[in-house]
Amino acid sequence: MSRSLVIKVTAGMDAPERCSQAFTVASVAASSGVDVSLWLTGESAWFALPGRAAEFSLPEAAPLPDLLEVVLTAGRVTLCTQCAARRSIGPDDVIDGIRIAGAATFVAEAMQDGVQALVY
Repeated sequence: MSRSLVIKVTAGMDAPERCSQAFTVASVAASSGVDVSLWLTGESAWFALPGRAAEFSLPEAAPLPDLLEVVLTAGRVTLCTQCAARRSIGPDDVIDGIRIAGAATFVAEAMQDGVQALVY
């Protein structure tokens, strides 16, 4: 049985190191062949919008747009429904490949057999 990784990132530009760690772990896992689901919640919700990841900067860290692209290519990226609504972000606003889904979907993913869930 292969294992999967569900990562919920709650931090954005408000906590850059925590944010970068989440995206780095997700992209390394995805590029290593691990089934990865990255959830954008809280302040990281803004990174679902085109161009917003390019505004993120952290010394000695990989560029956030590159990390996001790896996960979009090799895994899944989901924007939290409530987080999107609080920021007036709709399905037509997000980067192609990012879905909007809620807590029930997160719980269903996290509770599957062989899943490791991490929250940053």
